[in-house]
Amino acid sequence: MPEHIHLAALHNVSATDAAAWHRVVAASLVHDLPDVPPPSLEQVYAQLTKPTLSSNRLAWLATEPDGGPVGVAALRLFTSPGRDHLAELELHVDPAHRRLGTGSLLLSEVVAACRAENRRSLIVETAADSPGQDFCEQRKFRQVLALDHLLLRLEELEEDAVRHTAEAEHPGYRLTGWTGTVPDDLAAAFATAKNAMNDMPVGDLDYGTEVWDPDRVRTMAQVIADRGDTLLTLAAVHDDGTMAGYTELLLPQGTPPRAQQYDTAVLPAHRGHGLGLWVKAAMVHRLRAEYPGVTEIETDCAEDNVHMLAVNHALGFRSYRRSRQFQLDVPAA
Repeated sequence: MPEHIHLAALHNVSATDAAAWHRVVAASLVHDLPDVPPPSLEQVYAQLTKPTLSSNRLAWLATEPDGGPVGVAALRLFTSPGRDHLAELELHVDPAHRRLGTGSLLLSEVVAACRAENRRSLIVETAADSPGQDFCEQRKFRQVLALDHLLLRLEELEEDAVRHTAEAEHPGYRLTGWTGTVPDDLAAAFATAKNAMNDMPVGDLDYGTEVWDPDRVRTMAQVIADRGDTLLTLAAVHDDGTMAGYTELLLPQGTPPRAQQYDTAVLPAHRGHGLGLWVKAAMVHRLRAEYPGVTEIETDCAEDNVHMLAVNHALGFRSYRRSRQFQLDVPAA
């Protein structure tokens, strides 16, 4: 272990702490994922200081004797029933300071915190065939899920084709959309639709079950707004009032050119009618009209989720990188 490295738990994150954190994360991502825009300092500060949905956050900063930051670790502890066994890790070490024990020091602190919080499963995502994957494999993490990351470049799409798909008739269904919090008259139906995500492929990941109700979907939207991001939602509603499917898109604060796909789901009883492609095409159409500065959408999908991959490819998404989720089974204290 590197005796000269100082490890500090961050409780009340200052602007200085956030700047140090951002320096490490940006250096790590530029080195490992040069095609992925690193978060801005403002995004990092919001991530470290704003509340998260149904979870608590622990954070550590590793520095050299002169105070220079060399590594960071964040641990998200899920608190909702069905997921309170689970913790999620984000760990970065500045490339110039790797293979010196800083990552191991941070992980040791994280595992101790998991034991103290009675978490049996620790999950982390890392780029495929990367130093992060090597780090996990050397420390008894096991791979539980393979993800394909896809990118949709809006300037490469044929606008008429997208409009045709977005405006296609789907008898018995209508499109509706909103920004931020779901309208009150749709909240219960939206919560039911969100629960459809529980059957998505998760490999061998000990993911647990998320239970959505109207209060939780409202809280989710508020959490996103509080950190300065914008959430767009489009949904297909059946004539009987059921929300048959939906798609969500996140615009990071400052509206950079790349948007992030959040959930897309179609309820089992409404599958096979092309609703997934319909709502996603309608979202692209809306994005072009309302946010012309956005030029790309990134999404990820389990490599064995054949149906959603087909929907994404049909719309024009193309694979551009892969990642792996690893899990460490944490022994009881």
